[in-house]
Amino acid sequence: MKIIETVGEVQADARERTSRSVLVPTMGALHRGHLELVRVAREHAGKDGEVAVSIFVNPLQFEPGSDFEKYPRPESVDENVCRDAGVNLLFRPNDMYFDDRSVYVEETALSAGLCGAARPGHFRGVCTVVAKLFNLLAPDAAVFGEKDHQQLAIIRRMVRDLNFPIEIIGVPTVREADGLALSSRNQYLNADERAQATVLYRAMTRVKELADGGQKSVGELIDVAKGVIASAKSARVDYISIVDADNLQPLGVLQPNAVIALAVFVGKTRLIDNLRLW
Repeated sequence: MKIIETVGEVQADARERTSRSVLVPTMGALHRGHLELVRVAREHAGKDGEVAVSIFVNPLQFEPGSDFEKYPRPESVDENVCRDAGVNLLFRPNDMYFDDRSVYVEETALSAGLCGAARPGHFRGVCTVVAKLFNLLAPDAAVFGEKDHQQLAIIRRMVRDLNFPIEIIGVPTVREADGLALSSRNQYLNADERAQATVLYRAMTRVKELADGGQKSVGELIDVAKGVIASAKSARVDYISIVDADNLQPLGVLQPNAVIALAVFVGKTRLIDNLRLW
């Protein structure tokens, strides 16, 4: 496995590459969900292609007072995980931004609601770093998890609008046996909070049961989800919304292509999840 830590070296490497390349952008603290992204990347790269993983805790997507400083950075563990998973290139840059940077990439429609409303500037940081990674590594395709549904939709829009010649591949959410979506932030939960965190999935699956049974009032479905989440004493709703999966516009009445998306604090840890309803 090749390890590159500077933007100049990774650009030179991309220029010399002759095989198909698939990128898995991450912030590290790799878990089984990331390994599924790598597995899918290998499928799309082929046995003779390159799977590249980037690890960079991007300061631009952390709002003031958030967990940027304490975000886990198990460098040697992540390196071994990548090596064992058959990754060809690990890019962990130490010079990603200039100190006097003044150019950003910003999406202005899909980022207006959901996590974009709750975390101003977050998706500007995401788009900026992903655009830089695309320019630096020039992959043929990139793989993103569907757990971050809004992020995936925004990246697809950015690729479309800026004409990046890159295929974006979404991978279904990987969950624990009890339904909790895998996330690097799960390690912030203590044992009691970890048990309560299953309330996110229980709330969404209850809404889906009602939707499958014919309930179409989005307001009533959201009230049901709030009631389920209220059963966990440490849980606090940030937002719950039912939106169109593509344009992320809130729905008043359930219709095809609907997704329930939510963000919930369990203790001090903010968790997100989503589930396709129709």
